Amino acid sequence: MKRRTTAATDTALGLTARRGPLAVLARTALYALLVLVFAGPLLALLAGSFSKVTDPTALTLLPTRPTLENFRAAFDRDVLRYLANSLIVVGGGLLLQIAVSVSAAYAIARRRFPGARLVLLLILGTMMLPEEVLAVPLSMVLSDLGLIGTLAGMILPVGAWAFSILVMAEFMKEIPVELEEAARLDGAGDLRIFWSVVLPLCRPALGVIGIFGFTMIWDQYLLPMLVATDARQFTLPLALRTLRSDEEVGIGVLLASALLALLPSVLAFLAMQRQFMRGLTSGAVKG
Repeated sequence: MKRRTTAATDTALGLTARRGPLAVLARTALYALLVLVFAGPLLALLAGSFSKVTDPTALTLLPTRPTLENFRAAFDRDVLRYLANSLIVVGGGLLLQIAVSVSAAYAIARRRFPGARLVLLLILGTMMLPEEVLAVPLSMVLSDLGLIGTLAGMILPVGAWAFSILVMAEFMKEIPVELEEAARLDGAGDLRIFWSVVLPLCRPALGVIGIFGFTMIWDQYLLPMLVATDARQFTLPLALRTLRSDEEVGIGVLLASALLALLPSVLAFLAMQRQFMRGLTSGAVKG
């Protein structure tokens, strides 16, 4: 009886240990439901982008009357310009964010200085503040610096992110200090140790903060709205709002633009998924 009970609870629903056509049918129905819930909206987006959609309530999972007209209409409305702006912002912002994160994390993880706990507390405090609270003071600072109406005004504010700093700091704390001491005995300086010893060992963590940082910057909506003074400075997420409010734009054009906004995030994940998975699992295999 004990053996049977243990086998029946191998999974959350106890379906793995069961046999017979009814169990197979139940598993198939469950998996189909999960696929429909999680993949259904993406399939509808993909199908609607390549279909001539006239009724927004008639979206399907398969393209009907396939066409590229939606993308042509989207390009005519400067979607490529908005896409290029988004790529510039996310490229510059992510590079700056990674540089700031690894530098700050190394100081937190390896240096002892007065007020270290206060600095860490302030970094944590920035995660508690919603963007709406920071909108007014941020816009005033950017205006004083003359960054309103420039892409640099969208890049600099995302150059430091508490999440990335904390992830890198916790990962660096797990790197054995003996490795740095051995390099120092060989005559390496602090910068050499950081660049040649510590940073290569942090590749999994770099993959994690790279993907999360890319997604955070790419999805920015409030910041571009505060900085942009002209439609030519819009990023793609901000431009989607403009397209949605345009009565002349059909639902198919909007879906095609949304698909273009989704593709960079997917490509970024595919490019960094190995380091990302290593970063997520590294903590589980330590110790």
